[in-house]
Amino acid sequence: MRCSRCGLCCEETEMMLSNTDIERLEAIGYDKEKFMKYDSHSFAQLQNHQGYCVFYDVIRSVCTVYSHRPQGCRIYPVVYSEEEGVTVDDLCPEKDTVTETELRTKGRKVIRLLRRITREAVSRSAHT
Repeated sequence: MRCSRCGLCCEETEMMLSNTDIERLEAIGYDKEKFMKYDSHSFAQLQNHQGYCVFYDVIRSVCTVYSHRPQGCRIYPVVYSEEEGVTVDDLCPEKDTVTETELRTKGRKVIRLLRRITREAVSRSAHT
């Protein structure tokens, strides 16, 4: 797929994070209190700043942690929808450049990631 660097996927993001994502970002010097939050169900999510992901540079239209970005960002625009299952996010202007092979490959990754994130949230919830 192509990326036009439009930033729409970084605007008001609700991207969920795995423990591995959090650890990767902490390892390069970021304080998790500044880049993530827990929702009401103990799911870790990226925070927004001025309407965009905390890691999105609006001026330069780039992710400042691109090589260390969360797994969900790597898989995007393939997402999981409660109504449709694995699909390509309609928000992405380059959605039509996702091939069937990419959809299948990234779709499997989305399912595995969601299972991991759900297990982690359940575990966090049990410990609070």
